[in-house]
Amino acid sequence: MQESFYRSLLTYSYNIVGSLEDARDLVQDTMEKYIGLDKSTIQNERSYLIKSVINLSINFKKRSEKFSKYGIWLPEPIATEETDAHLIKRQVANYSLLVLFEELNPKERAVFMLKESFNYKHDEIAKVLDISVENSRKLYSRSKKHLAQTEIKKDLPPKNCMAPYIDALMEGDTDKLETLFADDIALMADGGHTVKVVTRITEGKERTAELMQYVYAMFLNGKECVFNYINHQPALWFKNNGKVISCMVFQFDNEKKFKNIYSIVDPDKLNSLYLRNEGFNGNKIDKLLSSLNPN
Repeated sequence: MQESFYRSLLTYSYNIVGSLEDARDLVQDTMEKYIGLDKSTIQNERSYLIKSVINLSINFKKRSEKFSKYGIWLPEPIATEETDAHLIKRQVANYSLLVLFEELNPKERAVFMLKESFNYKHDEIAKVLDISVENSRKLYSRSKKHLAQTEIKKDLPPKNCMAPYIDALMEGDTDKLETLFADDIALMADGGHTVKVVTRITEGKERTAELMQYVYAMFLNGKECVFNYINHQPALWFKNNGKVISCMVFQFDNEKKFKNIYSIVDPDKLNSLYLRNEGFNGNKIDKLLSSLNPN
């Protein structure tokens, strides 16, 4: 029960802050403070902890200004097809939404996430965020309007959806690549503070095809290529000696053309792809969990 509840808290926080590492820290901070509290006035411990984590995550997001020295800041990728990712898979926001969440203020982001991912009603959201029901409705309407052009369904495309793309890369066929791309395709790259990227954002299918072919020929040719689902979207990992050096997440439009490509080469963000098998036992979280009994 405790581990399941921890996963739930972690998922709330991750959807708000977009970083698994920060979400872990925020959940741990919440649990440590909770253990030292006088609980005689807390009627529902579970609701109290959920509310605390969500509001702490909102405040953290307000204070933090995420940026990458090289490229554009992108959320930390999560392999949602792995059962041991420490998150509630079905409630993790898809990657395209997480990217667009960065354009919302933290409270709008939280309202949308609670409504869409966790099926909260507006009166429940109002209690968690200490706002009125009317304000919750307005924040949800505003965020939903902003995100209206983004697909929020989690119907996974088949694994062979990337085969034409991989073939075109290996053949060095930029014309073939262009046929796979939407006219308004955009490529966003995040190198963090250590890995230089060719460009932050590239738009248009001709420029994107040329850049993807260049990156593949210069840096990825000969590397192990693995298909996976990242935040409910198809993705390719490129590995060198077993280590993930690049993760590309793909968004399709309604015509099954590539609409957005998110390229993450920041080693710190790729770390989460190695930590899927990390256990709870023997760490600080495990000790904190053993002392909790949320009703």
